[in-house]
Amino acid sequence: MATYGIPLLVLGTTNSSALTGIAFVLAWAPRLCTFALAGMAVDRYGPARVFRLAAATRALVTGLVTPALAVTDGHAALGSVLLLAACAGCLTQFSYVAAESVGAVASRDAGKAAHRVQSVLLGIDQTAALVGPAAGGLLLQWDGSSGMLAAIGGLSMLSAAIAPRMRQAPQHAPEATTPAAGGWRTGWSTLRALPALAWLVAGLALSNLALALLEAATPVIVVKQLGESSASVGMVWSCAAAASLLAVATCRITIDRWGLTRVGRGAALVTSAPCFLIAYADSYPAYLTLIAVFMAGDSVLAVVLRTLRSHLIPAEVFGSTLSVTVLLLLLPYPLAGALMAIVDPTDIHTLITVCAVLQSLGLACAFTFGTRFRPRRGKHRK
Repeated sequence: MATYGIPLLVLGTTNSSALTGIAFVLAWAPRLCTFALAGMAVDRYGPARVFRLAAATRALVTGLVTPALAVTDGHAALGSVLLLAACAGCLTQFSYVAAESVGAVASRDAGKAAHRVQSVLLGIDQTAALVGPAAGGLLLQWDGSSGMLAAIGGLSMLSAAIAPRMRQAPQHAPEATTPAAGGWRTGWSTLRALPALAWLVAGLALSNLALALLEAATPVIVVKQLGESSASVGMVWSCAAAASLLAVATCRITIDRWGLTRVGRGAALVTSAPCFLIAYADSYPAYLTLIAVFMAGDSVLAVVLRTLRSHLIPAEVFGSTLSVTVLLLLLPYPLAGALMAIVDPTDIHTLITVCAVLQSLGLACAFTFGTRFRPRRGKHRK
């Protein structure tokens, strides 16, 4: 709700698409810049404590901005909203790393069923990503900024209140023995010491480049080239979210039957093939279908990565290493935006094809070299 609703709030406040884009940057730039700090905090203080503090702070910031918007307008209101975007992006990163660390603990405890834990967690993420933007838009339309910001603040406070105490935190997420200043170096050194994980992250980063480019190019392709309405763009991603949820639910059974590696290789094929075909889709139904298939395969790849990642990264440095891996996986998003800015619209299809080639090579290397590991605990692990 905060990621998509706050830029909508900026658009409603300023009626400026440029300032709306700036709001997106202010929401994402702090997240990219605070990965290391979030990972160090989780390793040092434990995920539950960091999650509660981040959620409570987000509720506090939202509570301060809501009345400010009610009594100000113009540049003062804009400044308040942009400040909220930056703060929400930063605090969301702490919440995300903390929640992922708790998910890793649950996966370790699940042993062979780790992939089931991760598929449930990813399903929750996908559902929130589907419901949150729609809820934020409805609240903005119904009650202006107050309703949406009250919902964000209320949900943040509720999250802080119900976060578990994690009595076994010292066993799974101990007080970090690494100095805070060395958290970033710890994450990088751990990643370098785990070549299987490094290959997987590199392959999926290239896959994310293709995904990010499709997200950036879809409005242009659907509206300008296929002649559909802007509402049709939303339908593309709604169908993709539904396909992702179905794929995540199904992959629990398929991984039980065929194993994590085989399912991952199959998902890589399912993801790569539509990416090549998307560049040549000449109708809206074909484009929508190919995007849905692409996203279904991508969601299964996310389950595979998260399962293997949780298995390979030592618990005592999980937060720091997770921060580095997620940073590498998200860097393609601003890169895709830059590519869209410098490439002529008539060359978008060629750019998609190039990214599809890179994606295929990356995933081929990932599932050739990235699945050769010795499990630390159990048979399967994310």
